[in-house]
Amino acid sequence: MAIIDYTRAALDAADSTLAEAGPVYMVNLVRYRDQAIYEATFEAASDLPPCSGREAYFQRYARAFQTIARGEDYSVFWVGNVRGVLVGVAGEAWDDIVIVRYASFATLRRILENPAYAEQAAPHRHAALADWKFMVTTQPELPR
Repeated sequence: MAIIDYTRAALDAADSTLAEAGPVYMVNLVRYRDQAIYEATFEAASDLPPCSGREAYFQRYARAFQTIARGEDYSVFWVGNVRGVLVGVAGEAWDDIVIVRYASFATLRRILENPAYAEQAAPHRHAALADWKFMVTTQPELPR
């Protein structure tokens, strides 16, 4: 089942376990639509030329995200094209993996809960993605 949105309950659950954690790395597994599909409720869509899902993600969503997140402590850590899956769920395919580092989970949450995110960035993500996995990770102290 394709899912392209997070829930407040998921944010709350992560927040409760990460309240005191330092940096978090958000792992995004993304599968793009062949063509970006904008919801009729996104008024700005009528002014946008057609594009692929990948273009909508990197050229429109990423730019809107950067504008909204200006001043926050985050950085793109890794972007990689998935070239094959050696172990995984049959039929599940991903185009890219995007890993973004945030100073804290609270930093990410401030961005996602900014009303401008819902208005200016999320519509591009929704248009771009056919499927998405969004996981929060921290860097553990490994045994020596």
